[in-house]
Amino acid sequence: MIDLIAAHLPPTLWHLIVIVAQILAIFVPVLLVMAYLTYFERKVIGAMHLRKGPNVVGPLGLFQPFADGIKLFFKETVLPARSNRLIHLFAPMITLIVALVAWAVIPFNDGWVLADINVGVLYIFAVSSLGIYGIVMAGWASNSRYAFLGALRSAAQMVSYEVSIGLILVSVLLTAGSLNLSEIVRAQQNMWFVLPHLPMFVLFVASGLAETNRSPFDLTECESELVSGYNVEYSSMPFALFYLGEYINMLVVGAMTSVLFLGGWLAPFGWTFLPGPVWFFLKVTLVMFIFVWVRATFPRYRYDQLMRLGWKVFLPFSLLWLVLTAGTLVALDRLPGQG
Repeated sequence: MIDLIAAHLPPTLWHLIVIVAQILAIFVPVLLVMAYLTYFERKVIGAMHLRKGPNVVGPLGLFQPFADGIKLFFKETVLPARSNRLIHLFAPMITLIVALVAWAVIPFNDGWVLADINVGVLYIFAVSSLGIYGIVMAGWASNSRYAFLGALRSAAQMVSYEVSIGLILVSVLLTAGSLNLSEIVRAQQNMWFVLPHLPMFVLFVASGLAETNRSPFDLTECESELVSGYNVEYSSMPFALFYLGEYINMLVVGAMTSVLFLGGWLAPFGWTFLPGPVWFFLKVTLVMFIFVWVRATFPRYRYDQLMRLGWKVFLPFSLLWLVLTAGTLVALDRLPGQG
């Protein structure tokens, strides 16, 4: 049937239809998983706090994410009187779009990737850096001191921890010998990189918490000081777009952690009774559980503590680990292209 349709369509149109279908095959499940990530988070934190979590809307509260979405959709969109309305509405769109386009290079299985480019790591790093613009634009366009201070905090925080993330990535790339995410996963056939790079795994997860403004690094949304920070003037669907962007960025960090350190779609201990995409999903779920666990456990850092941790602890340690990694590979004659 598909071959028959393809035969009666111009090649360019058929190619466009295939690309759109592939994009929807990625984005629709990502949005669905994101919706239930909020449910998962509330249930896990409820269990840790000896509460029930969502349990009213639908069986076991499973329809709660849809109820939240419908509520936000029908709320009134309130725009500040003196705000720059165009930028004010455009900022959350940038945040969501940047979070979604990062999934273009993430492999779900061997060959299951929208764009299997040779610089996938650089693409992810560049796209994730663009998320700062949405937050800064939102804080500036809102014409509010609380929103502007929250945006400045977020910009400083994200830039600071991206430096450490970059050095962590270089350590992994030296070991794998490739910038292609699929090749990085294949390089872990014999041993996942979480074992030789365990300290970098811990730093990457912690930096991911700071990069996505998650607790205990959620200083940009500090209610006691900034009344919710950069998104304080947002309501209804514009606020929902920020909400979507934050949780999709969490999933991106989980997927990158799985690819870089946990073997991506590779099965542990040779357990091949589950297909590769299922193992990939389970590993991302494990990282998301760590994110939720940290939120339910640790208090919020002070902002000076947050910046000190990034510049005086994470950055020197990741740089030292990079030097040790390069030295070890040279000593063992295992640099890419040598062994």
